[in-house]
Amino acid sequence: MPIADEKPLLVAVVATPHTGTAGTFIAMDLLATVGTYWQMLHGEAGGMPRFLPRLVTFDGEPYRDYHGVLITPHGAFADFPAPDIVMIPDLTLSPHEPIPNTFAPIADWIRSTYERGAIVASMCSATLLLSETGLLDGEEATSHWGFCDVIKARHPGIVMRKERVLVLAGDGHRLITTGGFASWHDLLLYLVGRLAGQEEARRLAKLFLLDWHSDGQLPYAALTVGRKHEDPLVTAAQVWVADNYRTPNPVAAMAAESGLTERSFLRRFKRATGQSPIEYVQTLRIEEAKQMLETSDAPFDEIAAEIGYTEPSAFRHLFRKLVGVTPSAYRRRHQRPLSETERQSG
Repeated sequence: MPIADEKPLLVAVVATPHTGTAGTFIAMDLLATVGTYWQMLHGEAGGMPRFLPRLVTFDGEPYRDYHGVLITPHGAFADFPAPDIVMIPDLTLSPHEPIPNTFAPIADWIRSTYERGAIVASMCSATLLLSETGLLDGEEATSHWGFCDVIKARHPGIVMRKERVLVLAGDGHRLITTGGFASWHDLLLYLVGRLAGQEEARRLAKLFLLDWHSDGQLPYAALTVGRKHEDPLVTAAQVWVADNYRTPNPVAAMAAESGLTERSFLRRFKRATGQSPIEYVQTLRIEEAKQMLETSDAPFDEIAAEIGYTEPSAFRHLFRKLVGVTPSAYRRRHQRPLSETERQSG
């Protein structure tokens, strides 16, 4: 697709009653400024809009969003059969509930626009809807970290990249998926750079203080988000290890508590949770370390010892692998600001 010149590129922003309002209108507002707002602020004449965002729904009728606000779209899918770009904003859905039946005709329309040559981009949890089109089968994709495992379970053919903020896939990289909510920064900067030029992308970043999430989304993810299961023996083991993960060789202790042989316990735990017992223990320890980094000034070596690691260097390596940044970088990013009283007492 050529860089936008005189005619603005039509961006169909897909909306349903499950669509998050903030992401929808942020994307529309910012895309509408490309080619005009920078020029206006600098007193330059002749700016031309590069994108024409339009809010579209299945039937074009007004709907109420998550907060009960009445939203009036620009039109129905039938009014926009061949947009240049289809953007699917985040969804306010539980990843553990069945997908609404109303998604089927929406997925059909999205697939038809892609087949006509459109770029299709999903924001955050909207990869859940894009995955229903079948377009991501055999491709890499990402989503909000809380949705990645669910999407993978429903569509095993999709290679989920939970650590990534932006993933390009499909013919001509016309399928784009993004991570958690704030990765709309990355999506808009990428699209504007690709379709309107890098200078316009730089201007957009300067105007709205946008930035690339170069560390990915692992530093923000809760590692212990797991899939639901109904195995009472494994549940009991999870409850036990939540209080005892500091003990030496907790996996052997869990197996002993279960009454199974260690080999049988390992198979059953993996089948129920999707993780091996040692992976599960590691995520518990990492989450505890993250909490301590956020809320205390304790040296990392002390934190490692506190949660059961006698070799701080090994735990530091594991932390970097699972969280995507070093412990010191994580602390700088997430440690809460001290209150005035705390600063004075320190």
